[in-house]
Amino acid sequence: MNAHATIPTARAAAPTCTVTTLADLAREPAAWDALTARSAGSNPDYSRRVMAAHRDHGLVPADLPCLVVRRGPDLLALLPFRLGRGPLGLGRIARPFASPYLTVTAPLVGAGIESAPALAALAAGMRTLGVAWWWPLLPMDGAAGPEFLAALTHDGWGTAEVAGFLRPVLDRRPSHDAFLKQHPHKGRLKDLRRRRRRLDEAGAVTVEAVGPDGDLGHAVDAFLALERSGWKGRAGTALACDPRTAGLARALFSAGDGPVTARADLLRLDGRVVAASLALVCNGTATLLKTAYDEDLRALAPGVLLEAEIVRALHETRFADRLDSATLASAVLDDLYPERARIAEIVLSPPEGPAPDRLAARARRQHAAKDWLKARLARLRRR
Repeated sequence: MNAHATIPTARAAAPTCTVTTLADLAREPAAWDALTARSAGSNPDYSRRVMAAHRDHGLVPADLPCLVVRRGPDLLALLPFRLGRGPLGLGRIARPFASPYLTVTAPLVGAGIESAPALAALAAGMRTLGVAWWWPLLPMDGAAGPEFLAALTHDGWGTAEVAGFLRPVLDRRPSHDAFLKQHPHKGRLKDLRRRRRRLDEAGAVTVEAVGPDGDLGHAVDAFLALERSGWKGRAGTALACDPRTAGLARALFSAGDGPVTARADLLRLDGRVVAASLALVCNGTATLLKTAYDEDLRALAPGVLLEAEIVRALHETRFADRLDSATLASAVLDDLYPERARIAEIVLSPPEGPAPDRLAARARRQHAAKDWLKARLARLRRR
């Protein structure tokens, strides 16, 4: 035998995609956390922490179906989903799991060399369901969305965009001074300085940042009380108005474990909390999920002043590389956060399925009808 001959090794097994349930996934916490930690970009939404909080507080069933891609004991991709009648008027469709407390619906996929085979297996697994997909909140910047759509196209899927919007984000500069010098809206910064002076004149202003090692429970309670005291409380939509969503908030923003951590920022006036922000930090991005402020102090803009303090803390303590506003659209943060992340609503049609452009056109007509009805009801309420 040639001394330099190489003994052939077995090729790595191809990844496989199967359907499991949220309850079964919960039995693999280490594998789930490992996938989240090495996922492409920041995707706390389908992490074990977020999905377990939804399940434990009655916002998602334990038997929620999930497409999972595996290679041996490793999880390579994960996609919770629902099957049912969709908004497109075309009977049974699939959609990624979404809730009012999720910011994107990108599949959870490992980055690096495992990404392409995992996405190919996921596309094939989606195809076995034999239905079209309606997909809101798909990020179109970075790797998550474009690579996913490329894998679907390669698998024979048709895709069409229904709508999209730009979400304010902020990438950390070398220093806070550099951020201020490079900021494109100097007038906005001047206005914030003026409002901060007025707030300082109203009393003693302090800012508190609470991380995983701090008293997050107290910070969450302060947020819940503040949110309930405003218009959301009067409308019955504040988190504290429902024991399920109050419990969700306490679970999401607790110390916990795993690759997703919680953070709270509080702005106080004479010791009283007048603005609060709750965030999840994952893979270098802080997603600012919930904010609330004292509406009696609206003229002083305590909520925006707290956002500006979070920007300062980002640069001074480097707790993340990016801030994600987590909004559908934000006139408030447009002038503070210079960057934008594009988020799209798309429809997907499997090979030999209905034309995706026809699905998208139908979805746009439904959106237009809902917008007209909403505007009509608003006019009637004003009379």
